Amino acid sequence: MTEILKIEHLKKYFTKKRIFSSAGSSVKAVDDVSFSIKKGEVFVLAGESGSGKSTIAKLILKSIQADSGKIIFENQEIDNENINIKKIRMNCQMIHQDPYDSINPRMKIEDIVLEPLEIHNIGNKKERNRRMIEVLQEVKLEPAKEISKKYPHMLSGGQRQRVVLARALALKPKIILADEPVSMLDVSIRAEMLELMKELQKKYNISFIYITHDLATAKYFGQRIGILYLGKIVETGPIEEVLENPRHPYTQALIDAISEPNPNNLNIKKEIRIKDPPDADEFEGCRFKPRCTYAIEKCCKEPDLEKVEGDHYSACHIKLEQSE
Repeated sequence: MTEILKIEHLKKYFTKKRIFSSAGSSVKAVDDVSFSIKKGEVFVLAGESGSGKSTIAKLILKSIQADSGKIIFENQEIDNENINIKKIRMNCQMIHQDPYDSINPRMKIEDIVLEPLEIHNIGNKKERNRRMIEVLQEVKLEPAKEISKKYPHMLSGGQRQRVVLARALALKPKIILADEPVSMLDVSIRAEMLELMKELQKKYNISFIYITHDLATAKYFGQRIGILYLGKIVETGPIEEVLENPRHPYTQALIDAISEPNPNNLNIKKEIRIKDPPDADEFEGCRFKPRCTYAIEKCCKEPDLEKVEGDHYSACHIKLEQSE
């Protein structure tokens, strides 16, 4: 598979102001993040809220500007020139977490799906209408013509998210950024949505950046994974290798947080591997040190990503033993 998107040393810091004070602190939302995605690959960005996942998506789409670093799409760096921004926004589409907030409630479904085609001046009116019906059928919203005349409030949450997916597919993108696309849906229909995304991804060889805190869905949908903590990737590699053989304490803590489907195991207490987050934003050395039960003196120096095995890398001075 050829490389379609490459992120090199991406950084984005925000200044957090304090009430009744002119002083502020720097929040390292994205701090020297690098990864690449191959054509037709699903790369997962996983981590808890505040780890920088959504900020990376906004940086890729150029809705906010990076402080430093490179975004390279199809071997061309995406800078601030209009032509390059237009290229990335045509070929890289977004699916947001809340389907109701990400679409205009005053627009009919047909207008929502037609909007990106009209913005980028794709085809004539007849061709755009044909494409609109085609993508509604692709996401299994039937009868498509009847659905197209409805408003968002007339649809269920699952149907609205399918509309968002249809809008993303309308331009035939090469990359889709899916930001927690099933977390707002009922559990009963999450599997259907994931299966649909997987089916379309394979059919059109679309690359996905799947943003989530849920490692259960990540394992089902993803191929490679990057574990983010406070704006930095702390572990990365093939998803099965990372989740079955985690080498960073934070990765293991995320795995421990996965809900137990077997009710007979609910009384089994899982090992507590991390502490509560500290109140202060500042840290020295390893950013995970204040929460890590394995921290040693060496952790005063921030670790680099080092190879564990094959394409599996971990940024930890204390490598966890291989899981049995």
